[in-house]
Amino acid sequence: MSAVLYDVPGPRAKRRNRISNLVVVLLLLGGIAWLINRLYDHGQFEGRLWRQFQYTAIQNQLLEGLLNTLRAAGLAAVLALLFGAVFAAARISDHQWVRVPATLVVELFRAIPLLILMFFFYYGNIQFQLGLDPFWAVVFGLTLYNGSVLAEVFRAGITAVPKGQREAAYATGLRKNQVVRLILLPQAITSMLPAIVSQLVVLLKDTALGFIITYGELLYVARQMGGRLQYGFPYIPTYIVVAVIYIGLCSLLSMLARWLEGRSRRQRKTKGTPPPSAAEAATSVEAPL
Repeated sequence: MSAVLYDVPGPRAKRRNRISNLVVVLLLLGGIAWLINRLYDHGQFEGRLWRQFQYTAIQNQLLEGLLNTLRAAGLAAVLALLFGAVFAAARISDHQWVRVPATLVVELFRAIPLLILMFFFYYGNIQFQLGLDPFWAVVFGLTLYNGSVLAEVFRAGITAVPKGQREAAYATGLRKNQVVRLILLPQAITSMLPAIVSQLVVLLKDTALGFIITYGELLYVARQMGGRLQYGFPYIPTYIVVAVIYIGLCSLLSMLARWLEGRSRRQRKTKGTPPPSAAEAATSVEAPL
């Protein structure tokens, strides 16, 4: 028996796959155990290094850094999605005077490293006295870089819809914006969702670059906490705590994406209908006589 793209594995192949998966898991667990053992040998689990986390002031400091991280990531995510949607629409425009500048903008900000964008806004603000604090340097940098990537995700998702759908929609008399809004987006959104969430996870983690320009996010707070002599310079314990926080945030975002994707599929199964076809969309936009 074979599938469309590959042969279905037989009993021997399945047994080999199970053995190889087990070997990989054992190697991974062994690597984690070795790392923990090395940290233990170097005294990184001593009580003195972890004592500061029991104090309310330290917990509040971590909470403040977390809130600053979420504030920058949340605003940048909204702006990046808007940026991506606008420039994706411009990139698939039939007008060359709209499509070419949008393409140049997207390719430009995709090519510039994110940290350089943050430096540009941070030091540009200092030199020209624009009145922006580091928060806006982080937000603007994240917006331009991730928005450009999301623009490509949106454009690729829309153009991946079978060409016949667009042709059928145009044949029924729909305009370009109606084709995109009623035909292409409902079919593309499910396939785009994993890539969108993946890029938002990247955006969340990239807020850590804000510590370089003195923005008080989570990593900036962790560096200050790790440099305290009275606790034995607990850099590694502090970074372990921060890493666990980041893992939790990214996991929650991934869980939200899976829930949204599953909810969309369940709704389609409940209704028993696929995404709207060109004919259905044309009927829905016709004005009553």
